[in-house]
Amino acid sequence: MSPRPIESADRWWRNTVLYCLDVQVFQDSDGDGIGDLQGLVSRIHYLSDLGVTCLWLMPFFPTADRDDGYDITDFFAVDPRLGTLGDLVEVIRVARAQGMRVIIDFVMNHTSDQHPWFRSSRASRTSPHRDWYVWRDNPPAKQDPPVFPGEEDSTWTEDPRTGQWYLHHFRAHQPDLNIAHPPVQEQIERNLGLWLELGVSGFRVDAVPFLFSNDPAHGTDTTGTAPEYQGPDHLRAIQRFVSRRSGEAMLLGEVNLPHEEQLRWFEAEGEASGLHLQFDFVSMQQLFLSLARKDARPLAKALRDRPELPEASQWANFVRNHDELTLDKLAPDELEEVFEAFAPDEGMRLYGRGIRRRLPTMLGDERAVRLVYTLMFSLPGCPVLFYGEEVGMGEQLEIEGRYAVRTPMQWEPDAKGGFSTAPPRALTRPVVEGEYGPERRNVADQRRDPGSLWRHIQQLTTMYRDAPDLAWSSLEVIGVRQQAVLAHVCRGDDWTMLALHNLGDRHETVKLEIAAEEGAVTLHDRFDLSTMTIEGTLELELEPYGWRWLQVAPAGATIRRV
Repeated sequence: MSPRPIESADRWWRNTVLYCLDVQVFQDSDGDGIGDLQGLVSRIHYLSDLGVTCLWLMPFFPTADRDDGYDITDFFAVDPRLGTLGDLVEVIRVARAQGMRVIIDFVMNHTSDQHPWFRSSRASRTSPHRDWYVWRDNPPAKQDPPVFPGEEDSTWTEDPRTGQWYLHHFRAHQPDLNIAHPPVQEQIERNLGLWLELGVSGFRVDAVPFLFSNDPAHGTDTTGTAPEYQGPDHLRAIQRFVSRRSGEAMLLGEVNLPHEEQLRWFEAEGEASGLHLQFDFVSMQQLFLSLARKDARPLAKALRDRPELPEASQWANFVRNHDELTLDKLAPDELEEVFEAFAPDEGMRLYGRGIRRRLPTMLGDERAVRLVYTLMFSLPGCPVLFYGEEVGMGEQLEIEGRYAVRTPMQWEPDAKGGFSTAPPRALTRPVVEGEYGPERRNVADQRRDPGSLWRHIQQLTTMYRDAPDLAWSSLEVIGVRQQAVLAHVCRGDDWTMLALHNLGDRHETVKLEIAAEEGAVTLHDRFDLSTMTIEGTLELELEPYGWRWLQVAPAGATIRRV
């Protein structure tokens, strides 16, 4: 397959296919048991064949290695175990040649406590880096709960060196930076500027509400040289900065908030001036409630409630992320339903709100797995894949915490999955075993099998990219009588698609009324390429976990339930 040209830089993020990967568990090139950037270079052609158009690299910076790279000790370098800055440039160059952009994690809401800035900050109250972090004589009476309950019981820790307390929304070994402090803001711009100069096309911004918090207890400018800190305004300043440095740069934000609250991170006064993309956490969580109930109505409501976005903004659709599958926006009884369905054992759960499993093991039926990914690709927005989803990888629950879903990529049908030539004990993390391990689920076998999950995902990426109107179309959810069926219509510029997805394990018959001023309506099935002509009532049979994508002509035809 010949390389694809890079698509237009004009708002490319509105219809990209994102693929998130952790370099240290993707491909080991030198046999030390740790994935590296040269290993990634060797696999970029594979990602191109899959249909990926944007790589999202999880942290590859020097780290104290207590939180999978998110406890950073140097924001301006590459972890020497993974390679060099030159290796990263090679990744970006080869990706470009294969028609892909690269974005990286931006994690400056905190550092490792081993970072030179924090070591200086905690040395004395008069340290030049003291105000780079948030210090208090006593913790405030009202505190945010820790992000990781059970691992921390407070967001403040006393440091015996100076007798003051420092803020850490995450773990005590990850102190929060004082983002309101101008020298810290200057370092943020220097850091973003470095990676843009090296050729990255944007950033996935970690923990946006914490990073840009307005709460005066979190941090202040003690120099008196800056106005009162406003997080959304600072984010917009960052957006303007990256846009000046690179006309194609985008910001993808992790904002786990209700839909309406997400708007403030997208726009100002109705215009796009913040994040370009945000993950749709609300719809993701309602999807799992719908799957647990075999009832599409919770998801249908979430999609109806999606607010209209500014023209340059977009939703990022995902099934699960690289973290625990968070379900914190569900009501307690709803959360328990999902737990009982997909994480019945306590060891499968995390922090009282999340699941540390991958989709195939949760659903247990590959028909349902294919249905879920088909549904994700049918929605307006950008689909986001997590490495290994395309072959149905499982988790390794023997590994502690969130690492259970961050196991070595399964390339070949052998005990180490073709990830590394190192002995098993030297691998950075154990390989999945059993039904969902590499002997049963791997890239090599599935690429040769035209009926595999890998081939299905490849077909979805192709169909998504062949219909760019889908990504930025408007969405209309139709309340059909079959509770298990999600029916929605996507409308673009002179383009319309009707999509039906059966979230249940029974056959369903859906009836819709379709009408056009011109008379008959033509429906073209985008999967089997068949065509039918309808004038009046459309009746469709859906198999258990079945779906239909029907392109509608004329595009202005009305579609409603009978």
